[in-house]
Amino acid sequence: MNVAVVKEVKADENRVALIPSGVETLRDRGHRVLVEAGAGLGSGFSDEAYREAGAEVVPAAEEVWGTADLLLKVKEPQSEEFEFLREGLTLFTYFHFAASEALTQAVMKSRCVAIAYETIRDERGQLPLLTPMSEVAGRMAIQQGAKYLEKAHGGRGILLGGVPGVPPATVVVVGAGVVGMNATKMAAGLGSLVYVLDVNLERLRYYSDVMPPNVITMMSNKANLRRALADADLVISSVLIPGGKAPKLITREMLALMKPGAVIVDVAIDQGGSTETSRPTTHRNPIYDVDGIVHYCVTNMPGAMPMTSTLALTNATLNYAVAIADEGFQTALQRHPSIAAGANIVLGQITHRGVAAAFNLPFMPVEEVLK
Repeated sequence: MNVAVVKEVKADENRVALIPSGVETLRDRGHRVLVEAGAGLGSGFSDEAYREAGAEVVPAAEEVWGTADLLLKVKEPQSEEFEFLREGLTLFTYFHFAASEALTQAVMKSRCVAIAYETIRDERGQLPLLTPMSEVAGRMAIQQGAKYLEKAHGGRGILLGGVPGVPPATVVVVGAGVVGMNATKMAAGLGSLVYVLDVNLERLRYYSDVMPPNVITMMSNKANLRRALADADLVISSVLIPGGKAPKLITREMLALMKPGAVIVDVAIDQGGSTETSRPTTHRNPIYDVDGIVHYCVTNMPGAMPMTSTLALTNATLNYAVAIADEGFQTALQRHPSIAAGANIVLGQITHRGVAAAFNLPFMPVEEVLK
């Protein structure tokens, strides 16, 4: 099979979907691997390193897209890449379809096969390809929040950990999943007072068992959320509905409860955001102000830490990519329930309920499409 990797074109995206050792693995299994020139530079991998591993380094993105049977990416196709989508192409990447109807329609129209990292599920029901980037994003959320709490950026001018004689900042983490866990670890380690809200009582019990005393758990409901927001200096919003739109838990009216210069980091922005006032931003222009509250809503947070993020991502994705390359998309979807869970759009049909629900479009089970 022709397995290909393109250079990411999303703004400030420096990750790459395959590292040289992954090229060697695919080559050992008999696959041809094409890599667009410069694809790995942002993550510290030279074209020569890919050549030495057995890849063909191709200068033009058009040739890479046009030759690929299986194309590996990090971020969803951008509008300028829609023209390369076609029947006969299997695309394996993060899609986050629920955040973009234009992308959804473009992929449906092309009849390519879209297998999304973010909805792959393992035998335990976990999301193994979303987890590593959620770990990065959760930890980054605290770093970015600390930076934008600085007065020069419009923040309150408060240090997360405080100093002797001065109390620390209050951090509110909405959602106790992987992002929430990593954000909580970072904030608690810096000495902040951390409130964690979630609807899963068992998850909150787990936090109470493993987190230090400066982490306080609260059942997530509107009353508790309002109470927590009133105390917050930094809010990390990390609610996830796999494949579907994030719920708008923090409304604009709730911003009036918050302290002027408080910061919201909406990690759920890839899925539309869980704050009513959130809109996508970039690493070059990451923040904006609404009603005196600083909003950080970068849609590819781990792209700012590509050396860490690329290694973490490719550690998780390679085995799935190998299975798809070895077996072809149809056999892989039929034989591996985990990969079938990643199938979002196949041959023009939406095969993930969350994507269909996001735009009120028809849903068809993947097994029906493959008949």
